[in-house]
Amino acid sequence: MKQLKALVVDDEPLARERLSRLLREAGCTVVDELGDGIALIQWLNQPYEVDVIFMDIQMPGLNGMEVLAELPKSPPVVFVTAHSAYAVRAFELAAVDYLLKPVFEDRLAKCLDRLRNQLIRPLSPLELKTLLPPPARFPIRAGDGEIFMDLELITHFELEDAQVWACRGLNRYLTRWTSLAEVEQVFPDDGLLRIQRHLLLRPGMAKGIRSVAIGRIKVLVAPKVELDVSRAMTHQTRECVKARALVVATK
Repeated sequence: MKQLKALVVDDEPLARERLSRLLREAGCTVVDELGDGIALIQWLNQPYEVDVIFMDIQMPGLNGMEVLAELPKSPPVVFVTAHSAYAVRAFELAAVDYLLKPVFEDRLAKCLDRLRNQLIRPLSPLELKTLLPPPARFPIRAGDGEIFMDLELITHFELEDAQVWACRGLNRYLTRWTSLAEVEQVFPDDGLLRIQRHLLLRPGMAKGIRSVAIGRIKVLVAPKVELDVSRAMTHQTRECVKARALVVATK
């Protein structure tokens, strides 16, 4: 029986440790354990040898599925999720497998059999993109009514006087939200970073970063628009912006 080499990617430490233990007990070699999409893109850009990636679909900062969808090639993927709707969409391709949390030994054994019999093949970037949810939209105020804005056009969200503004560079649009926590709840899987108490950044919109003091940076999101990053969030913001830039560079 072939000893499969597996990579485990999950932002929940207990779930990651449990799956790794079950894989080892099933005779697999766990080559590494990663906690987010940033670590995944860095790992995949190094020489590696792995038969399968077991990956949580929903992770903060940088979604693992988005990373794989932008890479020219990747190993076979088994999606691990607590949400059955995601699992069904993944399995519809008949080229991937999925595991619902919590993962149990008998279901994992069937998945490993499919892998050993090469019934799970690597997906193309186009196939992976079909698994991604449709572009997110949200309402902004327009006179007495509202219109819908695509999230992918927004560079950041700003809280001012108990009102949330959606910003596209210098352009600002008033939303119905009154706190940034509400925005985070609506878009939990879109990688928004709270870089200040009053600022939410979409890291994928960053054009550059520069140091302004020891342990502090600014993020350029549009011409003449730089956002200050708190000292506490400087390292995470720098790593996330660099990781997304690396994803673009691999296209």
